[in-house]
Amino acid sequence: MRRFPFYGKVALALCFMAWACSWLRVEPFYRYSFFPLWLGYILTLDALNRARKGSSLLHRMGKRFPLLFLVSSLFWWIFEWFNNFVQNWHYRLDQPYTPLAYFLIASLNFSTVLPAVMETTELLSSFKPFHPRLLADQTGPRLPLPLLLGVEALGLLCLVLPILWPQYYFGLIWLCLALLLDPVNNWFGRKSTLAHLAVGDWHFIVLPLGTLICGFFWEMWNYFSLPKWYYTIPYIEFWKIFEMPLLGYIGYLPFGLELFALYQFVLLLLRQKEGHLSF
Repeated sequence: MRRFPFYGKVALALCFMAWACSWLRVEPFYRYSFFPLWLGYILTLDALNRARKGSSLLHRMGKRFPLLFLVSSLFWWIFEWFNNFVQNWHYRLDQPYTPLAYFLIASLNFSTVLPAVMETTELLSSFKPFHPRLLADQTGPRLPLPLLLGVEALGLLCLVLPILWPQYYFGLIWLCLALLLDPVNNWFGRKSTLAHLAVGDWHFIVLPLGTLICGFFWEMWNYFSLPKWYYTIPYIEFWKIFEMPLLGYIGYLPFGLELFALYQFVLLLLRQKEGHLSF
């Protein structure tokens, strides 16, 4: 364990100040506390990773680090599109916003999702029981084409069913992108969940676990906030932890795999060999 970087101390202070402004409704800051709260979380964990390993996402990516926020925002708008069909989450605003203001503020807030999950997962993977067998620069085996096509077909089915019958198949939105993109990533030599499973690397559960931890903080910090979100999820509206039903937390597990598949797919499109992740 190396010395905790100074920027981590500043980030931790930012996190606590934004948290206090949000829950105490400090005017006018509470309305815009989501981004600084999660930016503080992200940079605090980055500093922890730097202290533990001597390296971190920010350290490795440098000036490219903000790109992680940009693609994160694009990712979550995809899930907002899914929600047009399933209507599982809704936003309670503190005041009316113009469409442009809503888009800009929402995009800024959505930009923290991917870096938060990746920083949390990186910290967990630094502990031996959670370190994947396939190293960051090891893509694993390319799987047979018939198997990849079968997974692709299953992903397409998981995409169509929630659109046609959202009241029954709403949960599949947390699987479809992973099933659609992971075979493509594997075929073109990118990191993939399928390759980890093919070599029996069950330590890759660190990614869903990291997402679940972020999910706990998302729901906790949301509970007394405004603006905030709440859920209407068929069949499981009981045993709530904050606004989320207990069984709803299961969705965070495959969501992490979807984020990973989306990230690797973007790297594939950009023809970037280095993903900068440590897992």
